Amino acid sequence: MQKSVRYNEGHALYLALLARKEGTKRGYLSKKTAETNRWHEKWFALYQNVLFYFEGEQSARPAGMYMLEGCNCERVPAPKGCAAGSAKDAALDKQHYFTVLFGHEGQKPLELRCEDEVDGDEWVEAIHQASYSDILIEREVLMQKYIHLVQIVETEKVAANQLRHQLEDQDTEIERLKSEIVALNKTKEKMRPYQGNQEDEDPDIKKIKKVQSFMRGWLCRRKWKTIVQDYICSPHAESMRKRNQIVFNMVEAESEYVHQLYVLVNCFLRPLRMAASSKKPPISHDDVSSIFLNSETIMFLHEIFHQGLKARIANWPTLILADLFDILLPMLNIYQEFVRNHQYSLQVLANCKQNRDFDKLLKQYEANPACEGRMLETFLTYPMFQIPRYIITLHELLAHTPHEHVERKSLEFAKSKLEELSRVMHDEVSDTENIRKNLAIERTIVEGCDILLDTSQTFIRQGSLIQVPSVERGKLSKVRLGSLSLKKEGERQCFLFTKHFLICTRSSGGKLHLLKQGGVLSLIECTLVEETEAS
Repeated sequence: MQKSVRYNEGHALYLALLARKEGTKRGYLSKKTAETNRWHEKWFALYQNVLFYFEGEQSARPAGMYMLEGCNCERVPAPKGCAAGSAKDAALDKQHYFTVLFGHEGQKPLELRCEDEVDGDEWVEAIHQASYSDILIEREVLMQKYIHLVQIVETEKVAANQLRHQLEDQDTEIERLKSEIVALNKTKEKMRPYQGNQEDEDPDIKKIKKVQSFMRGWLCRRKWKTIVQDYICSPHAESMRKRNQIVFNMVEAESEYVHQLYVLVNCFLRPLRMAASSKKPPISHDDVSSIFLNSETIMFLHEIFHQGLKARIANWPTLILADLFDILLPMLNIYQEFVRNHQYSLQVLANCKQNRDFDKLLKQYEANPACEGRMLETFLTYPMFQIPRYIITLHELLAHTPHEHVERKSLEFAKSKLEELSRVMHDEVSDTENIRKNLAIERTIVEGCDILLDTSQTFIRQGSLIQVPSVERGKLSKVRLGSLSLKKEGERQCFLFTKHFLICTRSSGGKLHLLKQGGVLSLIECTLVEETEAS
């Protein structure tokens, strides 16, 4: 999220020119000055998230400008001083007032008024929508749709090229058939005298030929019926039926997944984003982004994929799915960000629930009938299992797809790509979780520990151990653990990593302290000696 913006006078004049010509809302408003509390009529122009005001409609240079990013605009009643009985006060009482509250500390609110109520509502709504972050979100959605449309165009180009080749082949076939028809017509003309002789055949011969023709047709139909029945009972037909059932189940599962994403976005993400823009937000925009990540983009992607699946089902029994996966695979990389930060998003959500106002608001959202009693954590977990679900579906689909099937190679390629993506996401999640675990341990140690800031340091296990003195010939001797001398047993909180071994003591307040001597042991320089005999 953008925190600040830099601009010079040239930029401001250029934006002011655009605001005068292409502003989403323009017109005269009365502005209250902070110094004298007087109202002055100015000509205002709103462009994206910047509000300019001029001395007049024909003024070339703006008199001032306001950045509206993160602001809140609301209607306010007329000041109490306007309730007097004079004609001037009565005219002021008919004015419609609204205030722009800025999110920056120390910046005074902007008080405005106009004579027309409808015009005032339009200004309030336009200022509400003047957010650069919303424009970026809309741009990202449009870019995803544009990429999808470009891929569809490329696919259609390939299909058009194939159809063009088929038409050329059909033209060649038509020419060949025409030449055969001409040859057959010539043969028929030569056989006409023989046909004239057939008309003089014996009636009994004609009856015999008719019976023979009937029997040949009956035998042919019986043979085809046997062939069809044998195929229906064959393993290939059974495999095709199972394959079609897998495809139908995949469409139903995709429909359910799209509905789950729709509930996540429309019942949680968008309401919380609006709540974060309120006057007393129960949650910040950063926390909303950390909890939901790019779930809205994932929803748009799967809505497009679901529409493609339904279109293919409409052409049943011809089911071609490989090209849909070819379009889907390049876009599934957006899951990497979601999966990598999933545990962190759940931690942020748990921290936000400590806020009583947020917890109350979240329970209201979860009571929505569309949620069916499920919590927000449940909806945030659904995208984690989508890639493995695709892998399982493709595995079952390939099990019932013959090796000579036209889609076999494409489906195997899609399955290999999904497995590779799943391995990459698993490795990234493991690395990220290891770093967070190391930092969590480092924060629990009062003195801190610099070795835990090494990203190659992998956590193995932790627990409590009893450090005992070694006994040599009936006498207590120093423990061979660092340079620490110990004369009696002591409980230690220990952490084992791939390169180091940490030994801590726990104070009465529950805090951890590294041992001053031998608290950090390098495993490269250590020798483990297992003592089998009990003392």
